[in-house]
Amino acid sequence: MDYIKLGRTGLDVSRICLGCMSYGAPGRGNHAWSLGEEESRPFIKRALEGGINFFDTANRYSAGSSEEILGRALKDFARRDEIVIATKVFGRVRPGPNGAGLSRKAIFSEIDASLRRLGTDYVDLYQIHRYDHDTPIEETLEALHDVVKAGKARYIGASSMHAWQFARALAVSERHGWTRFVSMQNLVNLLYREEEREMLPLCAAEGIGVIPWSPQARGRLTRDWDHTSTRSETDESVTRLFEKSVDADKRVVDRVARVAAGRGIARAQIALAWLLAKPVITAPIVGATRLHHLDDALAAIAVKLSADEIASLEEPYVPHEVVGFE
Repeated sequence: MDYIKLGRTGLDVSRICLGCMSYGAPGRGNHAWSLGEEESRPFIKRALEGGINFFDTANRYSAGSSEEILGRALKDFARRDEIVIATKVFGRVRPGPNGAGLSRKAIFSEIDASLRRLGTDYVDLYQIHRYDHDTPIEETLEALHDVVKAGKARYIGASSMHAWQFARALAVSERHGWTRFVSMQNLVNLLYREEEREMLPLCAAEGIGVIPWSPQARGRLTRDWDHTSTRSETDESVTRLFEKSVDADKRVVDRVARVAAGRGIARAQIALAWLLAKPVITAPIVGATRLHHLDDALAAIAVKLSADEIASLEEPYVPHEVVGFE
């Protein structure tokens, strides 16, 4: 395993982050394809054995059971000071006017709830899951600063938003002397590269770590175009994110298959190796519901694409409608 600093911090994270949205109690939340606790634990154990020290979840994944499953597994399989736990706040977790969002009330309530579910005194990275248009950014940032100063989080991060919104948040933090975002979790993969226009250059200039979600486009980049699965048939985000430029996207998928065949390796390794070749990328967040998914992610670290291979993978891409901020 290779390790890298998260942005300009001194925190070392593995080049692969295990995303834990796939792990949650069946019947809780809206992920019909999530794995229950006993099915999930081997993935977390295998990740640790492979050198992964970075785990990402969220308060709303499977109605909080993702955090519970992750917390119990890490307690059994690892030492707390050797791992980096990231979770998120924003999405609706209960009915009522304060059951979602980034108000001071919501953040203070949700950090404590996440810590209880994770079974830890602090999280290493506390992220806002989306931009809250209904709460002043100053209120959100001061609340996050206070969470850090209270020792409940070591660092704070953000997720998908417009670059101007992220730039404004960084400026507000600096102006007030508040804790600054150190990472951006956004949608970046070979099928969706719109973040290359503004967000990724901003992150490079500001020393922000980039930890892309859906680095394999919900599995689109890892298999034949017409392949179906329980997730592809039940996860509405597959259609919402990756069905608007079908002809161009199919050409990209075919190009990934060609490069992978030329090397004799899995397509997933090519898709991840493309991301890892970008200096601005810190650690793709990889989901795994079969152990070979995790093995391919670990193997991708050793894959070094040539300039010609990268050019071939990128050539079919066409501009896409901006998505992922919902």
